[in-house]
Amino acid sequence: MNVSKFSGFSGRVALLILPLAGIIVCASAGTSVQANNAFDAIDVVRAIAVQNEYPNGYDRDLFPHWKDIDGDRCDSRQQVLKRDSVSLPQVDPYKCKVIEGDWVSPYDGGKWTDPLDLDIDHVVALKETWDSGAWNWTTAQRQLYANDTSDSRTLLAVTDNVNQSKGDKDPSNWLPPLDSYLCTYLGDWISIKARWGLSMDQSEAGRVRNLLAASCAGLRVAAWPVAPGGIMGFIVTTPTTTTSTTTTSTVAPTTTTLKIRNTPLVVVKVGDFCSPAGLRGIKNGRSYTCSRLSTRGVRYKDNRARWRLG
Repeated sequence: MNVSKFSGFSGRVALLILPLAGIIVCASAGTSVQANNAFDAIDVVRAIAVQNEYPNGYDRDLFPHWKDIDGDRCDSRQQVLKRDSVSLPQVDPYKCKVIEGDWVSPYDGGKWTDPLDLDIDHVVALKETWDSGAWNWTTAQRQLYANDTSDSRTLLAVTDNVNQSKGDKDPSNWLPPLDSYLCTYLGDWISIKARWGLSMDQSEAGRVRNLLAASCAGLRVAAWPVAPGGIMGFIVTTPTTTTSTTTTSTVAPTTTTLKIRNTPLVVVKVGDFCSPAGLRGIKNGRSYTCSRLSTRGVRYKDNRARWRLG
């Protein structure tokens, strides 16, 4: 059974997948969750909204990147270079600049000792992120994504020209040349999208599902920490099982009320005004977003937010 990698679990908050409901599940710090929990990839895919992309207005500068956002004096590029070196890297202690190390690019198996031969890849590229929902984030939230090292799936050190061939493509038109990495790549892709509440378009979702069925049957993905910056998905506490002390029978699992953080998940009336923008809701098992833009990316005339599908 395949399990996609993850080494950044904090142990404080974890996202899970509830297979029966097909939605993202969040367990708070008070809930008993093991860091090695893993979930069927197909259930993660089902949790991701499928909708048209919003291709307008992207600019790379909208995602301030290679920043030191955790105050350790190392920017995110240097942090990933240090993390992904298979040997102890040589680092300038004054500028936190990685000078030399040993890297194996997961996309193609290329081996490198000079960091100049490596790009730090946003597995879900910045433009793809914008098109899939980050257009509705604040600049501060986009900066958190662009420099995220709290989940090792977000950023990877890879061969520079392979990364350049990937560009901003999704799995419908680019896959890593190293066949043995395919399932890990797909698991990472859907985990990132689910964690950050990003959608998939029809061709992307179809291709991912077909690849999972044909090449990665049984793939499971590890739990991930809640995305920073208040970016929220669907949240529900973990199902619990109670065993009787007088018999050997087990009470069926029960699920608590759906929540967004500590607020009950809104059951929406489609087209109604809503607040604040970015709030998530549900109706008949389908996910909705409180947004000032329609599903086609057109801003509502009165600039008020309404519930829309996705």
